[in-house]
Amino acid sequence: MRYFVTGATGFIGGRLVRQLVERDHRVVTIVRDPSKAADLTALGVEVHPGDITQRDSMRAPMNGADGVFHVAGWYKLGARDTRQARAVNVDGTRQVLELMAELEIPRGVYTSTLAVFSDTHGRVPDESYRFRGRHLTTYDRTKWEAHYEVAEPMIKAGLPLMIVLPGLTYGPGDTSLVHQMLVDYLRLRLRATPRGTAYCWAYVDDIAYGHILAMERGTPGESYIIGGDVHTLIDALAIAQKITGIAAPRIHPPGALLRAAAPFAAFLGRFVPLPETYSADALRSYAGVTYLGSNAKARRELGFGVTPLEEGLRETLSWEMNRLGMPLPPWMREVSLPT
Repeated sequence: MRYFVTGATGFIGGRLVRQLVERDHRVVTIVRDPSKAADLTALGVEVHPGDITQRDSMRAPMNGADGVFHVAGWYKLGARDTRQARAVNVDGTRQVLELMAELEIPRGVYTSTLAVFSDTHGRVPDESYRFRGRHLTTYDRTKWEAHYEVAEPMIKAGLPLMIVLPGLTYGPGDTSLVHQMLVDYLRLRLRATPRGTAYCWAYVDDIAYGHILAMERGTPGESYIIGGDVHTLIDALAIAQKITGIAAPRIHPPGALLRAAAPFAAFLGRFVPLPETYSADALRSYAGVTYLGSNAKARRELGFGVTPLEEGLRETLSWEMNRLGMPLPPWMREVSLPT
């Protein structure tokens, strides 16, 4: 099969591309600067200059594809300039999907997120849930618009598209706030973790494979939550302590305290750049919130499965410690580090 993939230089997209190549599929992608995609070229990926906000740059690479994976997205917490959020997440998604329809590509998978559900307040909803309140971050809001105001109307108009909704995705090579949190933990710079904050934790390879399962086994028009198992942030770092022997934070402030600090961080951020972990968006996104969803449908209909958090964190933390030049304790040295 020949697949067109957006976001191939990203965390999830990069793993997806590698899994597709390992399965002997042809992969075509676009990047703004092909000279920075030498690793993809080395894999045999067909790399073209292009941008998802520029439809004509995608036309030739997408034409004739057996399927489209639209993974690319804007994700920056605490950014002072958020104009690219709408340009990429909403308008870019529209460009990709309209071109897919125009070229009559037979199947497509769009990467949404459990963030479109916003804070579920401990509830673990399924794909039928629809949030109708005020979103916590610019990312949440623009991904909601792309999901419900772009992708779903086009599905209703006949586009053969499946939607997947990952939750918190972690693993070696991540550059997100999760990566920074784990680095801060390893360096003993993470002083506190809020009470009640919980996510659906999934190892990046599982999320990438979930995309392939949706393409191969999914029903057009359906959405599939491919989040992992539910763990609080406190419990996840307790598992990290068990793995590494490095103490997890013992201070657990209530979420209300962080929510109260968010407006002050927003005001301060207008004048001085704040670390991502202390931005208003970041404070709101982990202030006792729960970004949750049930993957029962994906397990049942796609055969989706997830790596246990302890196993995935062991590989991730080993990779991070190796990258930081930290010695591994004897019980971690047998871990096979991803390249």
